[in-house]
This record gives sequence, C-alpha cells and structure tokens, in this order.
Amino acid sequence: MKTFLFILLSTFYIISNAQNIPLYVGTYTGDGSEGIYYYNFNTKTGALSAKKLAIETENPSFIAFSSNKKFIYSVGEVDNYQGSSSGFISAYEVLSNGNLKFLNKVSSNGAHPCHIALNSSNTKLAVSNYTGGSISIYSVNKKGTIESVSQIIDHNTTSKKSHAHSAKFFKDNLFIADLGLDLFAQYVLEKGQRTYRLKNSFKMKENAGPRHFEISKKGKFLYVINELNSTVTVLEKQNDTYTNIQDVSTLDENFKAFNACADIHLSKNEQFLYGSNRGENSIVVFKRDLKSGKLQKTQTISTHGDWPRNFTIVPNGKFLLVANQRSKNISVYSINKTTGALNFKYSIDAPAPACLLF
Repeated sequence: MKTFLFILLSTFYIISNAQNIPLYVGTYTGDGSEGIYYYNFNTKTGALSAKKLAIETENPSFIAFSSNKKFIYSVGEVDNYQGSSSGFISAYEVLSNGNLKFLNKVSSNGAHPCHIALNSSNTKLAVSNYTGGSISIYSVNKKGTIESVSQIIDHNTTSKKSHAHSAKFFKDNLFIADLGLDLFAQYVLEKGQRTYRLKNSFKMKENAGPRHFEISKKGKFLYVINELNSTVTVLEKQNDTYTNIQDVSTLDENFKAFNACADIHLSKNEQFLYGSNRGENSIVVFKRDLKSGKLQKTQTISTHGDWPRNFTIVPNGKFLLVANQRSKNISVYSINKTTGALNFKYSIDAPAPACLLF
C-alpha cells in the first residue's frame, strides 16, 4: 500500500511540475518592487504560484528572452546612468532554479529605454530610448553578454522630438514605432553591411502615437497600436512597401473618457488580435481575416485593474495574462480557441508589473 501511495504521489508531482512553466515579471521599482520577479504558471489550471525575486535591478520595465531562453535582457528605464542622460540595458543568465545571474550592463545611449528585442539568431539587440528618441543596436556574443553599441539611429529633428517606443527585427528588416513623430519606419540590413539603412517610412495619422506592433508570420501584415488616438493601424505589404488598409478603434463606442493604448499581440494561429487600453482599462479582441488581414472587433473586457501596460499569451494559447501597473495586480483569463473570447478567472497582487514574459 505504501509503495502504491508513493508511486501515486510521485506521478502527481511529476505531472504537476511538467505543467508548470516560468513567468518573469519586469517592474517599476520602488514602492514595493525590487526588480525582476519569477512565478510558476500552471498551463492546465492557470494558477500562478511560487513568487520570488529573480534578481534585483532598477526599473526593468521591459524584458526579453533569447530564442533559446538561456538569457534574459532588460532595460533600466532611467535617465541618469553613470552620470549621463541615458538609461542602461542588462544581460542575465537563466539559472535552473529560476533565478537570474547578472552578466553585464551597458549604457542604452539614450534616456528612458522602454523596449528591448533580439533578432532570431540572438546576435543583435535593439533598444528603444523613449525620451532620448533613439534606437541603439548592439551585438550579442555567444556567452549572452552585450557588446559595445554598433549603431545609433536618431529620429530627432530640429522641429520635433522623437519618442522611439519599440523596435523589432524581421529577417533583414528592423521595424520601428516612433510615438513622438507619428512615424512607423522600416530599416534594412543590406547583404555584407553592418548597419541598417532607412528603406521606408510611413507617416501615421497626426497624433496617432504608434507604440507597439505585431508582424504576421510571413511579414505580409503589420498591426500597429496607437497610444494617442486609441486605434490599430493595419499595414499590408504591396510590392516593395507597406500600405495602410485599415484604422480601427480599440474602444467601446460608449467610452468617451481619456484612454492611452499600450500593448498588442496576435494569437498563435493568427486568427485573433488583442490590444490593451489604459483608461478604459480593458482588453479589446479582434477577429482577423486571414486573407485580407483586416480586423473586426468582437469583445471588450475589463482588466480588473488599473493601467494595463502589458499583457502576454501563454505559449499553449489557453490563457492571457495582464499586467495592471497602477493597481499592482496580474489578471488571468482563459481563451476560447474557437472564438478568441476571453473569460476572467482571477487576479493576484503583484509589485508594479510592467512586462510579462513566458
């Protein structure tokens, strides 16, 4: 009997652990937060547990994995790194117990870095400096450490201040959303070259405020969420450039108060698109036409918190988690895979969450 009970408990333990995956949470430090946090997330039940501080660091408001998940990179969203008008970026090794081991730190070469991304081969890293208005590009070595800056793209003009908010690599392209200039830009790395050159720039509507974006798997469609006018802009690749084919509101038609959009994500099967509204404090759900790329709004649901800066979809596609920065909580939703609709499950307290990373 004892042997059977031991086998039963051991089997349950193994299955339970197999269902758990790590969730890392980037935060704004102070007022209860110390850096990057770690949780276990159960991919079957949706339960979050085992919270701990993975590493202490200042204002890691955006974090990103290497593709092999051996390393994590974070911004330090400040403007006074080593006495300069700049923030910093850091590299960490992911340890077997979930903690992070500090590798190195370098200047972001611009104030208040707010976004960081790697290319698919983990050899290049781009950081967007919001107040600095620049995008800094770095090489990353095989040990995961960040090398000296290789290129700085400065969008500031004599008449208007740039606010670079996000940048993503796609094949030989680097796409950039610039909130300050109402600009979405496409840079390209020519064969044999080491730096990116501007290929196309797309002027968004005045005071749109492009913030974050998603790229469809084949790169035919781009979905840009605009912070200032609460819309999603759909860009379609036509010949060798992109054309605006749709602008759609993220808000419920009855909502008339202040709102500032934040994050955007495609479902894994690309049938649905989600966006976060800060002010309305909601997640908007769109059904996506796979052929035309256009969107149809199907749901608006409360985030059960204040100021949903960031959200993420669990790798198995069954759950969506929202980081409510001001109310200091993470809300968990199940996803209907047929309709894309969200169903609120629960919320837990969390220290000023700003970025969720699986």
